[in-house]
Amino acid sequence: MAVLDKIVIANRGEIALRILRACHALGIKTVAVHSTVDRNLKHVAMADESVCIGPAPATESYLNVPAIIAATEVTDAVAVHPGYGFLAENADFAERVEESGFTFIGPRPETIRLMGDKVSAIKAMKEAGVPCVPGSDGPLPADARECLDIARKVGYPVIIKAAAGGGGRGMRVVHTEAHLSNALQLTRQEAQTAFGDATVYLEKFLENPRHIEIQVMADQHGNAVHFGERDCSTQRRHQKVIEEAPAPGITPEQRAEIGGVCVEACKRIGYRGAGTFEFLYDSGSFYFIEMNTRIQVEHPVTERITGADLVREQILAAAGEKLSYRQEDIEFRGHAIECRINAEDPETFMPSPGLIKGFHAPGGPGVRVESHIYDGYRVPPNYDSMICKLISHGPDRDIAIARMRVALDEIVINGIETNVPLHRWLLRDPGFLEGGFNIHYLEKRLAEKAGS
Repeated sequence: MAVLDKIVIANRGEIALRILRACHALGIKTVAVHSTVDRNLKHVAMADESVCIGPAPATESYLNVPAIIAATEVTDAVAVHPGYGFLAENADFAERVEESGFTFIGPRPETIRLMGDKVSAIKAMKEAGVPCVPGSDGPLPADARECLDIARKVGYPVIIKAAAGGGGRGMRVVHTEAHLSNALQLTRQEAQTAFGDATVYLEKFLENPRHIEIQVMADQHGNAVHFGERDCSTQRRHQKVIEEAPAPGITPEQRAEIGGVCVEACKRIGYRGAGTFEFLYDSGSFYFIEMNTRIQVEHPVTERITGADLVREQILAAAGEKLSYRQEDIEFRGHAIECRINAEDPETFMPSPGLIKGFHAPGGPGVRVESHIYDGYRVPPNYDSMICKLISHGPDRDIAIARMRVALDEIVINGIETNVPLHRWLLRDPGFLEGGFNIHYLEKRLAEKAGS
């Protein structure tokens, strides 16, 4: 087996701990890089070595490329795992890592660049035969009349999106022609401010779609497989709240067809490592929206129904190993659900950093906990508010839901506010229990709840 004998974990929190565990199971030494406020993180204590790379602001630490490269050099590490968020999908960072003589555990820089620009990604996917949402087929021109003509051909409502966008930012829905010009101007300004790139494109707006994504893995030898789909339709302000696998109502035939398309696309673009094809699913059809060129927050639900260790596969693929799986080896067993536990007020959703004065992790059959917190840990105000992921698994969706209810009732996090009450309510909501709802369902139910 090819060896990456020491890996820098260029991230924090639960994903850093997840990567560390995968490395140690492979006999790989780890280096934890951290900010000054994160010196007490669990994975920092467990790593073979640790290096402080800057003060609390992410721009001065976790986004500080020279500091991460320097930490890799001084510890004699050979590879960097970016996790998700921060620099995980930054092609310039991946390029800098590889130019410095280290292995980037992820796709090649040119692939990240290709798929990171939504316009080039859609073009590449259309050429690969992946179904896409009808739209402008490229950046919108500066001429307002040409934009009007494109929107008329696509048909209202349409959505204008920043080519360099992500995280739900840089997008605006337009229902009538009268509002198009103003919406274009506003979205371009927002895109320039948020991403440093004013390029926008246009797509048909699907009013009640579901969010379905396909997990893929590829090696450096031209092999690629898919690990099925996840339903990520439970969202608030474009941010995922609950994910599950498999997606309710998706047939084995649909899974095999869309999964096969994604696998062929991976081979066509020379993909390497873990990735996720994200689709809007409406009226029985899949429409590609973007590809995430990294491991996903919600990867544990896929691991639970397939038995795979996706982070391990990521590391081995980066080391030059062939995939451990052929497509026919991958079987789907039961159902899994993941709840994202955030340090936030469950009603206002305002962040709630502070000292954890008591923590009890739930257990029992089919329950998995991914978290970096502990009794006495202080949640800093500087980063994303997610502090824990609860994953339940059962032979079917009903049992997975029942086990998740037990886990949510059992978990104890004292000293700060969390969104656990939101999950307890949602896991008993009739619409959620039915399954197959659209991406607007949760916000609609929250509005009804607030007004009742």
